Order: sequence, then structure tokens, then C-alpha cells
Amino acid sequence: MDNEKEYTLHGLEEYIRQGEPQQQERGKTWQTAIGLQQVDGLSTSPYLLETARRHIEGDITINQAKQLIDSYYLSKSGRKDAEDERTEEADKVSARITELLSEQTFSFTPAQYTTIHRRLFEGIYKFAGRIRDYNITKNEWVLRGETIFYASADTISETLEYDLNQERNYKYEGKTINEAISHITRFCANLWQIHAFGEGNTRTTAVFMIKYLKTLGFKVTNDMFATNSWYFRNALVRANYSNLQENIIETTVFLERFFRNMLLGEQNPLLNREMHLDWKSKEAENKEIYNSQSAIISHTLPPKCKNCTLEEIAVLNIIHVDPHATQTYIASQIKKSERTVKTITARLVEQGILKRVNGKRNGYWEIIE
Repeated sequence: MDNEKEYTLHGLEEYIRQGEPQQQERGKTWQTAIGLQQVDGLSTSPYLLETARRHIEGDITINQAKQLIDSYYLSKSGRKDAEDERTEEADKVSARITELLSEQTFSFTPAQYTTIHRRLFEGIYKFAGRIRDYNITKNEWVLRGETIFYASADTISETLEYDLNQERNYKYEGKTINEAISHITRFCANLWQIHAFGEGNTRTTAVFMIKYLKTLGFKVTNDMFATNSWYFRNALVRANYSNLQENIIETTVFLERFFRNMLLGEQNPLLNREMHLDWKSKEAENKEIYNSQSAIISHTLPPKCKNCTLEEIAVLNIIHVDPHATQTYIASQIKKSERTVKTITARLVEQGILKRVNGKRNGYWEIIE
């Protein structure tokens, strides 16, 4: 699926890099629309790409592109294509997102929000444009299969109205750009958490936010959604999940990175694995290693080691317990590569903290006191 996504998006790159301004704009919009299908694990078809090309080149209008895609899925080849990964939905919704993002109209209302959902999913979902009337849960990869709490079905309309009113009354005047983006991020997370619709919630929220941000004067680089839509969804999940027993607090830090890249052109790394509850940063791993290896405590460390790194201390801990420990064994214990361990031991030897006695094969390590 990832290879198909890369192929499809790559097929439009030539227009974005070398096309006329109108072609570049259309190419970016199609890239965004196609990329957003990834939030629900969908992939578009080669026919969609070819139709997008024709629209980008000006051979057909966006309305004609939509009609061609609808006709395609009434044909035998289209029906066969639709059997694979809900391709029909991905193709049709991609064309509809492109149409919506091309329109210079928008109203900041619940009606606009539900209208976007209806226009995206009409004929695909029976409940297109209708607020859900049942409660839901969703198992999230980033939460180890747990779910966040979405708005109760009987409070959705009131909650949606409240959140939009709060945002409508917020005064951006006098706020720094950092304050503005932080506020926008929280608003987006709250809007998504309502989960007003049974399906298609993230794609609807993304289209609504892109159009809203343009009304605020932001130059939105839509291509962020083209390549990072899965990150966007996971960041929304983490912005609405807390588990105090595990010391996990909802955070918008990941979502802010996405918005800062999109609105300010920053290059913050957007890595899905960092959002997973089981992910540990290198710093956290090193601290864990240090705390778990208690054989050497501070008053027994060599005087020269007062500025040692946590990795170096972890290596010394193991050697203190087992002077005959091999570099392969040390690497397995501190969860680093053997090459990294060799670098660490060489550095400790150079600093006069560690030495090798009786050679590599039959020797042992000695910590110099």
C-alpha cells in the first residue's frame, strides 16, 4: 500500500515542480486529496491518477473528472478495481476533496462542517452529512489498541456548536504567531475529538481546517497532508488521550509540529513511532539503562568519570560486574550496536578510565581507579 501511495503522489510531482502556476496549484491539491486517503488506510487507483493528470493539464474540469470516476466504477473494470482496499471510496473522495479545496467559499458554521462530510461521502456512506446517533470506540495503533473517549452521541450537536463559538470569539489580534498556532492546534484537536460522524471524520476535519486557516490569512501548504496524513491522525489521537495510572497526559506537541511545518515552513521531524505509547527516546533509554544497572554507584566511579555519559556509565556498570564481558554481550545488555560499544570502550581507554589486560581473545577489562 505504501508503494502504491508513493507511486501515485510521485506521478504528480512533475506538475508541481515544472508546471504552470495553475498546474502547480492543481497538482498540490490533488496530492493533498490523495494523501488524505491514508488516514483510513485507503489507496487510489491508476485510473484516478490519469484522471487527475487530465484535470491538472486543463483537458477536463473538476466536475468532468468526478463524472468520469463515477462512470468508471459503473463499468466492469471499475467494479473489479473497487474490490481492492475500498479503492472506489478513495478515488471518489479524492476528486471531491480536490473540488472542495479549489472552491473559494467557506462559512465557519456547524452546517459547513456537516456539508463537507455530505459532499465527500454522498453515495458512499448512507449517513453522509448526518451527525452520528450512536456511541463509538476505535482501537488505535498508537495507543496499543486502546481508544480515546469521543463525544457522546446525545451531546454532539451542542459540543460542536460550543467549540465553534469558542473559536469564533477568540481574538487573534495581538497574539504572537506561536500563541496563534498553539491555539489553532488545540481547537483542531477538540473539533476532531467530537467525532461528529461515524466514518470519514478525519478527512472532513482536515478539509474544514485547511479552508478555515485560509480565511485567517495563512498560506497553507496543503502538501503536508499529502505525505503526513497518517501522522496527522495519530497526533490528533495523542492530543486527546490521557492515562494517569501510566503517567500519560494528552499532548498537542506532535500536532503542533505538523501545523508549524504546514503554516511556517519549518522542518520538524514527523515520526509516527515517536507517538506510540511504547516508544522511548534515546535519552529515556539511557536513563533506564543507568537506573537498571546499579552495580556501580556514584562514589565508586573512577574520579576521571565524573563527566561520563550515561552510555559510558552503563558500559562500566557491566564491566564492574563481569570484567570478562565481551563487546557483543555488552551491546545486548545496553541495547546498542556492537560498533557503538567499541566506540565507547575505545573512548574510555583513551580517557584513561578503562584498559584491556591480556589482549582481545583471552583478556579482560580493568577499570582504572
